[in-house]
Amino acid sequence: MREAITLPGIGLSIPVRAAKAKLSALLEMVAGGQEVTITSDGKPKAKLIKAGARERGKVFQGMGDYLMKQPVHGGSADEAMNWTRGER
Repeated sequence: MREAITLPGIGLSIPVRAAKAKLSALLEMVAGGQEVTITSDGKPKAKLIKAGARERGKVFQGMGDYLMKQPVHGGSADEAMNWTRGER
């Protein structure tokens, strides 16, 4: 697969046209554990990874501090709705 190159931090990289032409070979490589990045106009667009393998995504934690600072209101749902509407 002459079109493929290895990029630092990305690994094996192949342009989309070459990937279309070599899809079966790429699938075999991926099944063997090789991750492949498909590029378009020289920019990474997609990553092929072995089925079952999953990168751990970032855990969103941005609302925690905000929610902890919000006042706690007891009572019924009607009271809470009235409070949010300013009918205290």
